[in-house]
Amino acid sequence: MKLTVVGCSGSFPSAESACSSYLVEADGFRLLLDMGNGALGELQRHCGLYDLDAIFLSHLHADHCIDMCAYFVARYYRHEGGRCAPLPVYGPEGTEHRLTTAYADTPTASSMSEVFDFHTVKPSTFEIGPFLVHTERVAHPVEAYGIRIEHGGRTLTYSGDTGVSPALDDLARDADLFLCEAAFTHGKENIPDLHLNGREAGETAARAGARRLILTHIPPWTDPQINLTDARTAYDGPVGLAAPGATYVI
Repeated sequence: MKLTVVGCSGSFPSAESACSSYLVEADGFRLLLDMGNGALGELQRHCGLYDLDAIFLSHLHADHCIDMCAYFVARYYRHEGGRCAPLPVYGPEGTEHRLTTAYADTPTASSMSEVFDFHTVKPSTFEIGPFLVHTERVAHPVEAYGIRIEHGGRTLTYSGDTGVSPALDDLARDADLFLCEAAFTHGKENIPDLHLNGREAGETAARAGARRLILTHIPPWTDPQINLTDARTAYDGPVGLAAPGATYVI
């Protein structure tokens, strides 16, 4: 598998990065994890506009899904080559309604489903293209899912947005790469079931026995170097910070 960081800023785009979006590729199949603010533009640096094979939305906060509205425009109003066939989109209950409401002026109430083939995510194991995926609900104020992706004997886990969660420990168990949010700063924010700080991300990776930890979803007001240092106090494996355009072969 190949992982490309399209965007990794939390809450809103920074001057350096779009919001959460990650491209996973294997066997010619392209799966996008989340499409937050600014991600659609950045995605085109790494993938053709119409070359995605599926999208997974971890939850329906704007910094993880709002560029789906712009992507609807690109797919619905495409004239050269004709309208795109419906693209599989996996998201929480109500994803189609949420995107239709956010767009606010689709031609009909069912226009989104003319270009997106919506599938409701629940805790389960299923296949997306060549990937075997397992999803579990994690600790966030809205319905939110982490995802474990397996292919060729390798495993990638993406936390989505979450506080400390036993389900996340299970998803990250022995993962070759654990892409984990670290939005909060240890000793500064302490809000249960919302986000992890760097130390908690490191503790989760250690409990799970993950082989590598990459911190992501760090908002512009948070110092990523503090979170990186905090993660290293709790986890003795390799730790890094996600950055736009970074790639990882898993």
